[in-house]
Amino acid sequence: MEQFLQQIINGISLGSIYALIALGYTMVYGIIKLINFAHGDIYMVGAYVGYFCMTFLKLGFLPSLLIAMVFCTLLGVTVEKIAYKPLRDSTRIAVLITAIGASLFIEYGTMFFVKAGVRSYPDMTGLLVKQFRFGDIVLTMQQIIIVITTVLLMILLQFIVKKTKIGKAMRAVSMDKDAARLMGINVDSTISFTFAIGSALAGAAGVLVGIYYNSINPLMGIMPGLKAFVAAVFGGIGIIPGAMIGGYIIGTIEVLVSGYGNSMYRDAVVFAILILILIVRPAGLLGKNTREKV
Repeated sequence: MEQFLQQIINGISLGSIYALIALGYTMVYGIIKLINFAHGDIYMVGAYVGYFCMTFLKLGFLPSLLIAMVFCTLLGVTVEKIAYKPLRDSTRIAVLITAIGASLFIEYGTMFFVKAGVRSYPDMTGLLVKQFRFGDIVLTMQQIIIVITTVLLMILLQFIVKKTKIGKAMRAVSMDKDAARLMGINVDSTISFTFAIGSALAGAAGVLVGIYYNSINPLMGIMPGLKAFVAAVFGGIGIIPGAMIGGYIIGTIEVLVSGYGNSMYRDAVVFAILILILIVRPAGLLGKNTREKV
């Protein structure tokens, strides 16, 4: 029982990171029906920004987190302006191919500057290395910080979407882009703001991943990014609460498979879940099946 609870704690920590990344996928898809495959690489850049802030600038966790979020916000908006905005009225396949191209450009562009080797995050000190023991169950301060940071960012996101003017504009554009434009909403600015918010969350997730795994590399955006995409689909892509739930479920399942089975199969199990959910409930846990007139 104690081992099971330990795995659940570990799963919640990992699921928090997946949830943050999944929110970026689901927000962009909810607005313009685009799977932004470059999102996983933006999260990878956030991890490197946090690493350089902590290593070379000798900054603490919170300043590094905020700088990574700001940098990724600018990067996300730049990608949207350069790669996606000119293709706003193009076919979906053209935008999808562009998203893959943007992903590869960021990935190998980062590799050109930082090289392909693995870098270790600086060792945490002070309060960040504190541990709490409850019998055989170990709860680390790093896990607590990851969960608290994620929850606070999710609450902030919900407040922005539900209570602010730009949040109302995002919901309007998501429902009907043309009607929103007729009502005086600047659709392009709303889409850019959506990319900015999603990229900021990805930047935060990158720093949290560096702390969680204590290592980063230029290819780290591929697998976690795909798993976060699975989480978004699992919860119902385009639905913010669904991305949160999906992230926690996928993270917990992955940790349980590693803890009780074989870590070699954890990726296979995650993608098997994707196949299953697409067969049984294509709209996801919180999604609703809609009929499309043809």
